[in-house]
Amino acid sequence: MSAPIAIRLHPNDNVVVARMDILPGSRVEGDIAAATRVPPGHKILTRAVKKGEPLRKYNQIIGFAVDDLLPGTHIHTHNCVMGDFERDYAFCADAHPTDYVPEHQRATFMGYRRGDGRSATRNYIGIVTTVNCSAATSRMIAARLEPLLAQYPNIDGVVPLTHGGGCGMAASGLEMDVLRRTLAGYTRHPNMAAVVVLGLGCETNQISGLMTAEGLKEGPKLIPMAIQDEGGVSKTVMRAVGFLKELLPEANNVKREPIPASDLILALQCGGSDGYSGISANPALGAAVDLLVRHGGSAVLSETPEIYGAEHLLTRRAVSREVGEKIVKRIKWWEDHCARTGGEMNNNPSPGNKAGGLTTILEKSLGAVAKGGTTNLVDVYEYAQPITAKGFVYMDSPGYDPVSATGQVAGGANVLCFTTGRGSVFGCKPTPSLKLATNSALYRRMTDDMDINCGSIVDGEETIQQSGQKIFELIVKTASGQKTKSETLGIGDDEFEPWKIGATM
Repeated sequence: MSAPIAIRLHPNDNVVVARMDILPGSRVEGDIAAATRVPPGHKILTRAVKKGEPLRKYNQIIGFAVDDLLPGTHIHTHNCVMGDFERDYAFCADAHPTDYVPEHQRATFMGYRRGDGRSATRNYIGIVTTVNCSAATSRMIAARLEPLLAQYPNIDGVVPLTHGGGCGMAASGLEMDVLRRTLAGYTRHPNMAAVVVLGLGCETNQISGLMTAEGLKEGPKLIPMAIQDEGGVSKTVMRAVGFLKELLPEANNVKREPIPASDLILALQCGGSDGYSGISANPALGAAVDLLVRHGGSAVLSETPEIYGAEHLLTRRAVSREVGEKIVKRIKWWEDHCARTGGEMNNNPSPGNKAGGLTTILEKSLGAVAKGGTTNLVDVYEYAQPITAKGFVYMDSPGYDPVSATGQVAGGANVLCFTTGRGSVFGCKPTPSLKLATNSALYRRMTDDMDINCGSIVDGEETIQQSGQKIFELIVKTASGQKTKSETLGIGDDEFEPWKIGATM
């Protein structure tokens, strides 16, 4: 029997989702026929609603009807709008004991054990810039070193981490704290075998201030350098290359060994989402997260503007009211931030999201939260804070993927999964990034960029749990050294993007 042309997600929903391009007059459910053409991933109304009544998907409100609407109507931005309604935070109501896998049965990956006991999934040399003024010099250093790496097969590469900040900003306060915390997170990341911290010399974000604020210590594997102090670009490049050349043999002297999956910290991202994201890839990734947590590992959900309207699903899973209130606090900060800067929380979905069938931020958020699975929310972190808790956690960040992922990696994430329905080419050295396609058409179209196809769920060929198991196994293989598609293509140098919160002065 062939799969139905539309997907019903919950008995209480008054919309279904088009599995394919639906033509006018096509039966979508029972006697209900599509009134117009409906593109794949878009919604069709199955019950008559009055103007102002809520439209439901996942048994949650995704918006409100702008007029009286009949069954068979294509539901999208022309007839569905945002509206205010009360969320029941019901702190801890859905918290439940985690069904952990017995320790002797838990998965392991082949990783690198650092001298301080931390675990790495990759082995990079890093050049962390304090300011944009040192960006070009950092790239020169990397370019000089890369040809030497053929002699050192255990080193994954040299990554210059450049950004647009570091000066023209307040010398103290939130933005400087966030920038320094981010740079320090990359500097001490276990996937870095050695790091040069490279500044110009006169910038607001002084190397000394960074190292003091974040407790970084100069040493054989952490080398601070300022271009002005070294005598200019050429001398800086020559000296940095000299230092790092001496470190290459030691950095290469590593061997992968079995490490418990409990040492994995998985970053969760979605970008270029579509109407299938919350049906296939996101819940499948959520199933993989549940497996990782059961094996003792950690997973971090972020992108606060993209959980807006669905935050109550997280507060209900919080292990304590205190943890749940941390989520609410971040939501209120974002509402205030938008009010002060002239933005709006429904800035999302993006044009690509809308083309893929997502209508409001409420709908997008409900799908985005699915990436976090079903286990308890054990802690909430501010941007780029070190992730120390085991289990499912949340980190505050913007919805912009490079900025959000940068915070997660700074927090210690050593693997990343990125779901996409429209297509993504994201990479984030030094952490490997897996791309999960929400639909088979995308997977076939961008097969060189997509690591796994979750469209099999939409096609009726695979369950969410089956897909989640495959994702979990791929996470373990990736942590063990198997290259992702983005790594094969060499992507990940330019996606480092610390959050710029304040004014540029």
